[in-house]
Amino acid sequence: MTARRTMAAVLTVAMVAGGGSWWLLNARAATPPDLPTRTVVLGTVEDTVSAVGTVQPRTYVDVGTQVSGQLRRIHAEIGQAVERGELLAEIDPTVYEARVAADQAQLQMQRAQLAERAVQLELAEKQYERQRRLYASRTTSETALETADANRRTLAAQIAATEAQIRQTESSLKGNVANLGYTKIYAPMTGIVVDVTAREGQTLNANQQAPIVLRIAELDTMTVHTQVSEADVPRLTIGMPAYFTTLGQPDRRRRGVLRQILPTPEVVNNVVLYGALFDVENPNHDLLPQMSAQVFFVVAEARDVPVVPVSALSPAAGGKQTVRVLEDGRPVERPVELGASNRVLAQVRSGVTVGDRVVVAGPPAGGRPAGGPGGGFGGPPGGGFPRGPQP
Repeated sequence: MTARRTMAAVLTVAMVAGGGSWWLLNARAATPPDLPTRTVVLGTVEDTVSAVGTVQPRTYVDVGTQVSGQLRRIHAEIGQAVERGELLAEIDPTVYEARVAADQAQLQMQRAQLAERAVQLELAEKQYERQRRLYASRTTSETALETADANRRTLAAQIAATEAQIRQTESSLKGNVANLGYTKIYAPMTGIVVDVTAREGQTLNANQQAPIVLRIAELDTMTVHTQVSEADVPRLTIGMPAYFTTLGQPDRRRRGVLRQILPTPEVVNNVVLYGALFDVENPNHDLLPQMSAQVFFVVAEARDVPVVPVSALSPAAGGKQTVRVLEDGRPVERPVELGASNRVLAQVRSGVTVGDRVVVAGPPAGGRPAGGPGGGFGGPPGGGFPRGPQP
């Protein structure tokens, strides 16, 4: 009797254990596996074209010399603010002063010759008139009359030649006076001296090339010169917004508008690059020439809109996209309409709402969804900038 009871107890335990295992297996089969998800939040999406560039003054001038000679004095230093018309440098004027003095002396001599020949011509005119009257009364010869006429004509020609010489000397004097003036170099614009390439005592030769003494730049407005690859140039349009950061201020965005795309490319290591320029205000002069810039041209932008990770999107028929949304713990596929997007985030115009949990392609490294189970997603570098509370 005791054996029968023991056997019954064993069978009862086995049945209970078997039923529990069957229920546990079925319960696990009905429960969906842990899926990596993200919560739809409000954020900002930027579709940008990135480039590198340098900051240069928009307006600058290389101040050179038009005459040769020894640089006697430089009155400006690097970083000095100068006004238009301010004296910047002086070249030894000795040679040019001598040329001006020689021209002035020659001009004075020629004017004296002109005055002398004018007197001679007046006398020759009187002699000719006398000979003409005498010849009319047959008291002088025809030869004497012709000689008097030739004398007055010769003097008139000499006067014309002297007047031409005077004009030539005046022109030479004007040029030498100008060259003498060029020995003093004045600022052609108001700005800041950003470079001095010559030194006092240096001999400058303007016959072969125009020697540069210094550079003046206006730093209130700077131009960012960027190089954009030929694959990205078609995405650029004149007037599109752009911003950049510098190495010294990586968290500060400075904004401008694309002003020009240069038509002539530069080929660097078999890569075709086109120049793209835009201007930025620089009232504090904290942007300086040759600064490096990380530039972003904004192709499309959406702010404070529902965003999802690109990894949550799946292609569908007709070029559309779908996402899987958790409903009662199970993923349900929904078609979505997208707006602006980049490699990380996409704006969703319809199909999901803020707070929905969407399934992403796979778990991140570590085997657990980023941001915790059912959490939101942070703003990736250069991607979107989610805002608002994250579950």
